[in-house]
Amino acid sequence: MRVSGPREPVEWTSVGKYDDIRLDHSGDGIAKITICRPEVRNAFRPQTLMEISDALTRAREDGSIGVIVLTGEGPDAFCSGGDQRVRGDTGYLTEPGREDAVGRFHVTDLQVQIRRLPKPVVAMVAGYAIGGGHVLHLVCDLTIAADNARFGQVGPKVGSFDGGFGAGLLAQQVGQKRAKEFWLLCEQYDAAEALEMGLVNTVVPLAELESETVAWCRRMLQLSPMAMRLCKASFHAAEDGLSGIQQLAHDTNLLFYATEEAQEGREAYKAKRVPDFDRFPRRA
Repeated sequence: MRVSGPREPVEWTSVGKYDDIRLDHSGDGIAKITICRPEVRNAFRPQTLMEISDALTRAREDGSIGVIVLTGEGPDAFCSGGDQRVRGDTGYLTEPGREDAVGRFHVTDLQVQIRRLPKPVVAMVAGYAIGGGHVLHLVCDLTIAADNARFGQVGPKVGSFDGGFGAGLLAQQVGQKRAKEFWLLCEQYDAAEALEMGLVNTVVPLAELESETVAWCRRMLQLSPMAMRLCKASFHAAEDGLSGIQQLAHDTNLLFYATEEAQEGREAYKAKRVPDFDRFPRRA
């Protein structure tokens, strides 16, 4: 699928200061977060994930931003997962070399953050989306892939696995048998195979990857932001159980706050009077 519309060039403006990533704004509502570690195929370390998390929070709080793109620096890799050089016995280390350092899986928090974010997050994938990087694209709402993209898992090769979103979401998207291929064989799949199995939304030539991704983002920017927010929460409500329902309920409560009925309750409390709800219809 190609989204119709003009392919006007984007002038990105850098926002904030980071070491492992770059945050850019388009000027018309798109934020782009780029993992800038091409020397390790954009593998992430704890600092990388914390910086992505900070950039996502900034994009969420910025009312001028409607869509967020997550990508990797250069044509060779979106993200190749966790940087094994900083993996310790208890997780990934924020201070490698310290014997008393306690490791963590910051990527778990980031996965949840992407799914709970009330704005669409689009993975723009060139080259390798492998291991934890593959799971990052899975938790994004849409994936636009270049024709050189490659997808797969390496967990069992390096003594690791993702039994959460990495297994569950993958099985929902491509089916149980194919998902088990990813994890039990550690095979890799090219962009055409990923499209055929429903793992990505579209595949475009590498030279057109950003222009096509921006076109998809601009298409979404033309739509109702509250409806988009509720749509995203609705998809995740069933998948995430009670926490997903909580997100959807909070989003609808936010919508309810804008009604006169909700405002009557608030203003009555502030004025220390009995609220007059009789003037509001009891809808069937």
